[in-house]
Amino acid sequence: MVLHTVNSSPNNSHCLADCLRLMTPPALLLLIEDGVYGATTANQALLQSLPSEIECFVLQADIEARGLTQQIDPKFKPVDDSGFVELTVQATKVQSWY
Repeated sequence: MVLHTVNSSPNNSHCLADCLRLMTPPALLLLIEDGVYGATTANQALLQSLPSEIECFVLQADIEARGLTQQIDPKFKPVDDSGFVELTVQATKVQSWY
C-alpha cells in the first residue's frame, strides 16, 4: 500500500489535485504542513471523487498551528508525529507530492 503525503495548499498548488487524480486504492493519504488546508470542509468539492477505500489522515500539529482544528472534514483522521511514523511503517512505499 502506498502512503501519499501532500505538503502544499490546494490554494497555491495542484499537488493535491494531481495526487487525488493519480492515486489508486488501496492507499493512504496524509496531508502535512500547508497541505492540511486540503482537509478543510472548504475543499470538500476537491475531495468528492476520493474513493472510500483510501484512508485519509492529517497531521494534528499542522492543523493546530494553522487554527484549523474545527474546520477539518470528518473523513480525515488526525495523527500525531508517532502516528505519521506508524503510517510510513504500514506503507510499502511513500510518495511525496511537493
